[in-house]
Amino acid sequence: MTQHFGKLADQYRQTLLDEIVPFWQTHSIDTKYGGYLTCLDASAQVYDTDKFIWLQNRQVWTFSMLYNQLAHRDDWLETAKLGADFLAAHGRDAEGNWYFSLTRTGKPLTQPYNIFSDCFAAMAFSQYALASGEESAKEIALQAYQNVLRRQENPKGQYNKVYPGTRPMKTLAVPMILANLSLEMDWLLADERLEAMLDQTVKAVMEDFLDAERGILYENVAPDGSHLDCFEGRVINPGHGIEAMWFMMAIGERRQDLALIERAIAAVLRSLDFGWDQEYGGIFYFLDAEGHPPQQLEWSQKLWWVHLEALVALAMGYRLTGQDACWQWYQRVHDYAWSHFADAGEWFGYLNRQGDVLLNLKGGKWKGCFHVPRALYLCWQQFAGLAGQTL
Repeated sequence: MTQHFGKLADQYRQTLLDEIVPFWQTHSIDTKYGGYLTCLDASAQVYDTDKFIWLQNRQVWTFSMLYNQLAHRDDWLETAKLGADFLAAHGRDAEGNWYFSLTRTGKPLTQPYNIFSDCFAAMAFSQYALASGEESAKEIALQAYQNVLRRQENPKGQYNKVYPGTRPMKTLAVPMILANLSLEMDWLLADERLEAMLDQTVKAVMEDFLDAERGILYENVAPDGSHLDCFEGRVINPGHGIEAMWFMMAIGERRQDLALIERAIAAVLRSLDFGWDQEYGGIFYFLDAEGHPPQQLEWSQKLWWVHLEALVALAMGYRLTGQDACWQWYQRVHDYAWSHFADAGEWFGYLNRQGDVLLNLKGGKWKGCFHVPRALYLCWQQFAGLAGQTL
């Protein structure tokens, strides 16, 4: 098996460094105005020039992370700096909240209507500050993190369309992203503050959103963690739940908490049992917990990030525990992902239920330089460890 793990490590490394990273460096860099052009069709031609804050920050994070973790390559740092400088100049409103989208030149298009732009800004500028040593980047990261903490109880603030008080609920996205974000920023946070935040996020994810009886994660629950019998209360997003579980595994590994790791793995396996399409293969995007018709019309699509996060979770779970079920599911998801999404340069993102390419694009409003390179890097890391290699 060691030799097989080595081959998998090589596959992930080669795809990341020889295809994915060069694709984004070659085709997305906006040398005229700064930042990145993420709307790229199948032939890597730009089809829209709007700039989405999530994706701008995620690309800064990716190239900063590569610089920090793999090699101090000047071109990687320059690529990160191009985005960081653009975002520092144009990304926030007067109160320091991060917009959702900008024009190519940096004029605001969409108001800062939720905290996820701030989350990815904190992630990006934390990694970039570590790479560049720029004090201003560190300050931006901490300010964005404070925004997230300040707004976590009401992520959309004044832009929330929900009528207050009738059916209050909280969403998995907030504690799961805070778990990952806090780990990302560990070098900037005092130990006591970091551990308190990790305690908070583990408790929320594993007690409020993970259903103890069914073993799957609900996307939305009542403030006390109980279930709500409505569209939003029944929605299951298998990919989100699986991604949240590898965040929990990372916390468990940090704390040497085997019980947390094993609970997270059990939830991954149960989510795959629940979310796998037995007829056509692949993981459904959305499902209704009670088997009712989902409200999301795209429920049956197969998305790149869902399968990539599953590969990370399964590879990590297998490295940490050696559970055969992780390995069996890993092989199943690997075969589907690499035969359906992988393509020269960058992966496709959106398939129909049958597994055919639905949107002939490599990047867009929601897909940029993040899930593919992060997952390839993390899977390479897992399999290199299993093969006894160093990165």
